[in-house]
Amino acid sequence: MGSHVTCQVQDGIAQVRLDRPDKLNGLTLEMLEDLIATAHRLRADRTLRAVVISGEGRSFCAGLDFGSVNLSPAGIARSFVPRPWRGTNTFQEACWVWRRLPVPVIAAVKGHCYGGGLQIALGADYRYTTPDAQWSVMETKWGLIPDMSGVQSLSEQVGLDIAKRLTMTGEVLSGERAVELGLASELADDPVQAATALAQTIAMRSPDAVAGAKRLFQSTWGKGARRTFARERLEQMLLLGAANTKIARKVAASAKDKLVQAPGYRPRILP
Repeated sequence: MGSHVTCQVQDGIAQVRLDRPDKLNGLTLEMLEDLIATAHRLRADRTLRAVVISGEGRSFCAGLDFGSVNLSPAGIARSFVPRPWRGTNTFQEACWVWRRLPVPVIAAVKGHCYGGGLQIALGADYRYTTPDAQWSVMETKWGLIPDMSGVQSLSEQVGLDIAKRLTMTGEVLSGERAVELGLASELADDPVQAATALAQTIAMRSPDAVAGAKRLFQSTWGKGARRTFARERLEQMLLLGAANTKIARKVAASAKDKLVQAPGYRPRILP
C-alpha cells in the first residue's frame, strides 16, 4: 500500500496533502506515521520557507478512520506510548510536529474537518477555510475526548467556555462560524490558493526573522510579561548579527521584494 500523504516542494513552499479522498482523507495509523516522517524530512530542507497542508478531493480530513485503526489493537497500543524526548505519542505528534517546524504552516480546509483532522488544522500556524466547510471536535460522538494535541491547541485559539462546549457537544460548525469563534483564521473560496499566496508572501521575508517570530510566540504565549520580554531580547540579539538580517535590510532599502536567504543558511529548530 502506498503512502496516503504526498509532499511536493516548489520554490521553497511544500504542498503536503492528505491523499485518501475516497475515505474523506480519514486517518489511518500509517497516515499518522507518514505525517510525522514528512515533517521530519521537511525540517532538514534548508530551502524550505513555508508549508501548506490540504486534503485531496472534497474534504480536508474526516478524522480517524476507526474501521481501519481498530483492526490493529497492537498498533493502537504502540501509537499511544509517548516519546519521552518529545512528550507526545504518535497521535499527538502527527498534529504537533507542524508546530516544531521553523517555518509557517498553513492549513487549507474544505469539506469535512472533524476530530483528528481538526486537530491537524489546529497544529498549523494559520487556517484558511471555505465558508461551507464543516468543523467539529467530533470525539465526543464516539465517547472520547480530543487527545491528538487538541486540548492544548484549543486552549490557544478559543476561550475556555467555547472549548468545553465544542468538546462536550461535538456540534458541527460552518467555516464561517469557525472563523467567528477563532478555530479558523480566515475565509477563502479557494483555501489552497489563499494559503499558497500567504506562503509566497512570507517566503520573501528573512527566514531567520520568520523562524524567530514563530519560536517567540510559541514559547511565550500565555506566559508572563517578564518571560516574554527576556525571550524578545534573546531573539532580537540573535537576529541583529545574522547574515539574513543584513540581506533583508538591503532588500527593504531597494523597495523590491525578493527572496532573502544567506548561503549555507540553517534554521534553528523548534523544540
